[in-house]
Parts: sequence; C-alpha cells; structure tokens
Amino acid sequence: MSESNRRLIASCGLVVGAVFGIAGTFAAPPLRGLLWGIDGIALVVASAMLAIHYLRKGDDTAAAGFLAFLAGETLIVSGAAMELAASVPSFAAGAGLWAASLALVSSSNAMPRPLRIIGFVASLLLAVSAVQMFSGRPLTPLVAAAAVLRLSILRGNTGRLGLGALQGTG
Repeated sequence: MSESNRRLIASCGLVVGAVFGIAGTFAAPPLRGLLWGIDGIALVVASAMLAIHYLRKGDDTAAAGFLAFLAGETLIVSGAAMELAASVPSFAAGAGLWAASLALVSSSNAMPRPLRIIGFVASLLLAVSAVQMFSGRPLTPLVAAAAVLRLSILRGNTGRLGLGALQGTG
C-alpha cells in the first residue's frame, strides 16, 4: 500500500470517527450505539495506520501512543450498544488507555508544541474521568453525558494530532 493511500485511510478514519462520535453523543439508543460503533471502528483503523506511520518514521513513542489509543478505543467500542451504566467498566478502561495514549503521543517531538500542550491537557481531563469511574463514582445521566462529551471532544483533539502528523507536521 502506498504512503498516500495509508494517509487517506487514516485521515478518513479520523474524520469519520470525530463526526460519528459527536453525533452519537447526542443520539438516543439504538442509533447512538450504531453511530458509536462506526466511530470506534473508524478510529481503530486510523490508529493502526498512524502506528504504522510512526513506526516507519522511527518514532516509537508516537507509535506506542497510537497503539494504546487503538487498545483503548477497542474497549470503548465494545460497549457502544450497551446502556451507559452497563458499559462503565469498559468505558473506564478505555478512557484510562486513551489518557495514556494522549500522554505518549504528546510527549513525542513529532507534534507541534501547541498540539502537544492540548494533548497533555486532554490526557489529564480524560484521566480524571477514568479515575472517577474506577473509583465507583455513581454514573448518573449527567455524569455519563459529561464523560461521553469529554471523550468525544478529546477524540477530536487526538484526531487533530493524527491529522497534523499526516499533513507533514509530524
């Protein structure tokens, strides 16, 4: 597969993931599950392509970050069609891996400094959500909606990190 095809697949996956993820946040079940399922699959594929991109460039830190992102997204998408309360354990594990992945990608020199700062802040916010869920904080609809919205926004930030890399900044 050519480099341009890998970039196209990764870019499309990031865009589809961002659009369907945010749309799913505002949709009611069962449409929410379908939108989040498409979102998650697109992000897993994009993450795999980004990991390959960084491995070939010799940036193991960024590659590891996108592999952790892939693992976290796989856990999150496994609960896409569940009721929010039932998906808390997989969502919390995925959110924790996402926080770690954002920290790894943001610590790589492949990213421009402003994106690295955004990534670190996003990592901290996502880690807070994961810790709250792991600590057994009751998942009320308001807390769940805030965590899901936070995740959707952070996905968009991670997508910007990935797109920045694909556009030659990384």
